[in-house]
Amino acid sequence: MPYRKLMSDKTFNRLVKIRRRIHQYPEPAYKEVKTAALVAKELTRLGIPFKERVARTGVVGRLGDGAPGAVPTVALRADMDALPIEEKSGLPFSSRVKGFMHACGHDGHTAMLLGAAELLRKAPPEGNVLFVFQPAEEGGAGALAMRDEGVLEGVDMIFGGHIDAHYRLGEIAIRADVETSFTDALQIRIVGKGGHAARPHESVDAVLVASLFVIALQTIISRNIDPLHPAVITVGTVRAGSVYNAIADEAVMKGTLRSTDATTRKRVLARINKTAASLAALHEAQIEVDVREGYPPVINHPEGYALAREVAEGLVGTKNLINLRRPSLGGEDFAYYLERVPGCFVRFGAARGGFEAPVQHSSTFDFEEEVLRLGAIYYAEVARRSIQKLKGKKPGAPGV
Repeated sequence: MPYRKLMSDKTFNRLVKIRRRIHQYPEPAYKEVKTAALVAKELTRLGIPFKERVARTGVVGRLGDGAPGAVPTVALRADMDALPIEEKSGLPFSSRVKGFMHACGHDGHTAMLLGAAELLRKAPPEGNVLFVFQPAEEGGAGALAMRDEGVLEGVDMIFGGHIDAHYRLGEIAIRADVETSFTDALQIRIVGKGGHAARPHESVDAVLVASLFVIALQTIISRNIDPLHPAVITVGTVRAGSVYNAIADEAVMKGTLRSTDATTRKRVLARINKTAASLAALHEAQIEVDVREGYPPVINHPEGYALAREVAEGLVGTKNLINLRRPSLGGEDFAYYLERVPGCFVRFGAARGGFEAPVQHSSTFDFEEEVLRLGAIYYAEVARRSIQKLKGKKPGAPGV
């Protein structure tokens, strides 16, 4: 594709090595010490000043020394954390850390942003660019922690993205407005009365009540909300009992509620509580519902969306620009940045050989590494284009 000429193979091969090094040594939320050190080393090589230990393990590089407000400042973000999944990919650069792997592409995101830093360092725009290497996207709200430490001070726009094996290499998927969902976590504790398996009338079966609750939750989705407003309740774990011939006195279920509409979310949560009260009364059990509020939805801003779309289309062409008609029910803490600063979040197609590659959060997840080139070029280009737009200049991006 035409964008390939904007990055040399030498630079691309360096990004591949960086990605593979990070992949071999995955680190969970707020423990990205080795990854942060690698980022710091690369920024030092590029001569880009940076600040370490932002939100514990984050790194923020800065290109340009213009005073905030005097020149535009654009931020680019990559997440660095891995997941508690045992890798089974069989890759020659598989995880060397037992029980952890980069199963969501954050190793690629980090390499991409370092690539963008190299491109921009060789041809600096007339403004400031922040390279935000963020910890703890996978449930740790690292974006919120970074925001709380002032990362967005003086920032005019921010851009992020995600490798996505649902799309082919060379495709960029983008959506206006709401892009991801609320990500509430649920824990439901059912307290019954234990007893002998042969005498159920003397007990309150927590397993039975839990089973009925799981089915009732799905009824909320299918019968209590507007089907045009998507929502999902998934129960991921159910723990109860210890022996086969006893009635369990307690069951604990954990799951998640995903929704894109605030009114729908509120209604579903209310129905969950009503269901709990009804089942508790019917079966003489105690039911406790604990909701842990998750990430808000990613909502792309009109100006950021227009810039991101313009850049993406220029790089991959209209044919390879995917217009997302519906939001994802996945979560992404990039939402916290967009609550304060205009910007946009996109998806980079990275399926290997089509669509047969395992998707994110799989123990065999991998992606086509050529996406590192496209992602780095996109970030560099969107930073340049945004700065030029903010300065009221016409775009024009030299290649490297």
